[in-house]
Amino acid sequence: MIDVEYNSVFPDMLRFIGRVVVVTGAGNGLGKEYALAFGARGASVVVNDLGGNTSGDSSQSSRPADEVVKLIQAGGGKAVADYNSVENGKAVIQTAIDNFGRIDILVNNAGILRDKSFVNMTEQDWDLVHRIHLRAAYSLTHAAWPYMRKQQFGRVIFTTSTSGLYGNFGQANYSAAKMGLVGLSNTLSFEGAKYNITCNAIAPTAFSRLTQGLLPSGAEENLKPEFVMPLVLYLCHESCSDTGSLFEVAGGWIGKVRLQKSSGAMVRRANAPMTAEDVRDNWKDIISFAKPLYHLTQTDQVSHIMNVVETISNNDGKQTNDIFTQTFSYTSNQVILYALAVGCSLRQPNSLRFLYENHENFSVLPTFSVIPAQSLSLPMLTSGKLGLEIDLTRVLHGEQYIELYKPLPTSGTMTLKGKIVDVLDKGSGAVVIYDVEMFDETETLISLNQFVIFSVGSGNFGGKKTSENQRPTVAAPKRKADQVCRETTSIDQAALYRLTGDENPLHIDPSFASVAGFSRPILHGLCSFGHAVRHVLHTYANDDPTLFKATKVRFNKPVDPGQTIETHMWREGNRIFFESK
Repeated sequence: MIDVEYNSVFPDMLRFIGRVVVVTGAGNGLGKEYALAFGARGASVVVNDLGGNTSGDSSQSSRPADEVVKLIQAGGGKAVADYNSVENGKAVIQTAIDNFGRIDILVNNAGILRDKSFVNMTEQDWDLVHRIHLRAAYSLTHAAWPYMRKQQFGRVIFTTSTSGLYGNFGQANYSAAKMGLVGLSNTLSFEGAKYNITCNAIAPTAFSRLTQGLLPSGAEENLKPEFVMPLVLYLCHESCSDTGSLFEVAGGWIGKVRLQKSSGAMVRRANAPMTAEDVRDNWKDIISFAKPLYHLTQTDQVSHIMNVVETISNNDGKQTNDIFTQTFSYTSNQVILYALAVGCSLRQPNSLRFLYENHENFSVLPTFSVIPAQSLSLPMLTSGKLGLEIDLTRVLHGEQYIELYKPLPTSGTMTLKGKIVDVLDKGSGAVVIYDVEMFDETETLISLNQFVIFSVGSGNFGGKKTSENQRPTVAAPKRKADQVCRETTSIDQAALYRLTGDENPLHIDPSFASVAGFSRPILHGLCSFGHAVRHVLHTYANDDPTLFKATKVRFNKPVDPGQTIETHMWREGNRIFFESK
């Protein structure tokens, strides 16, 4: 015990005048330190100790409790000894009532060890440890509870262990009982809240009779019980309202401990059996703590689960947490080819920066971002993870969103990560929304693409109609355009653009285009998109791609190769609205 002259010199000191404290196992170690400290700060203390050894065998030849009581009284404090077994919680609490008329604070500290490897552990070894640690804590707290409720005040400490939190060889009985105390504390913290009763658990590491054979030599000086005691005093003071918490404490260090879980993965799909293979294929997401979740209450936990399940019901199982990953390498040649494919020409001012790799400001058009991202479209749409049939000959590109987090590199190997974020039921078809993130070789996020695809004939599956995950398209102002740019495409524009990677025969084969309902092959929607964004970049940013942040477009009607693309533009603040026809 640290000797301190407790008087008006310390006006901010936490005092326990008028409080009655029961400390179990208070004859030695941590319990003794708690009892002495409470007594020195004005509390009336019931010093409970059976006088047994660390294995729980009773020994009445000496009364450690008496020695602690004498020390408290010698310092001017109030204390009585209690020799009852903690298994008789009513008798222990009755000692407080008989001597002091109330019970305000209960520190469940008593414990024993019966360490053995699991294979050698007997039922007696198991039961005795559970009786002294877990059942005794129940018995004591249950006996004190009515008094605390009536008083509208109570503080309860449960002593758990790092052996319970993390496990320890040879302590299966002890660790199981100690984790039981965490659950007991958590539940009672809710039941006691209405009555100003707080319940907290501590996992102390300190040198004592129980730990002297477990801790390394030389640990005694740095792991004194007096370094744990201040936490217990604060948790038990009326000024502390923290409840339902768990703390590790050792050597003067204190840290709050909480349970958290990974964000996990939904591996079940509607109208399909959930299999062990689904679990295996989602294992990385299941065990990843990149975005951990933490629930304060079971209500929060249940709410989270119901929200997750609801996404399955609302979306009829079409949403998936599968991450599609692949790499995409490109050189300056592909960058230049793309620029040519979306209309860049040496006739245009500033175009050399997009067409010549040795230009001092050689750059990549922002819309080139769709080229790597689009390489994931086929694997995602044909993966079978959508829960519906997709006929690739009846798929239309509805919308496209691009956001750049930094200018695109002029070459390199990118890592693509795609995720299907929603599937919507539009009756005549299904809308598939998927995101593709692109990371550079340093694992820095470079860009995000969101594709919105309409699959004709895949609807009427009972799914939801809208999605909060879909990037919105904002209507242009209802006034005459501020700027207009006109550019005539080449008759070979689609033939050139398909060399960037989109080899859909719809854009080159007249017979295939006819089957799809077109009189001739049409220009790629993303090619028209590249032209339009290039018009905006030239008009408002002097062809500087570093000024580009994001764009969102909706595709309405196709453009034929050789037709003129006319882009109407409106500026409002830093946002440019545009329409191309």
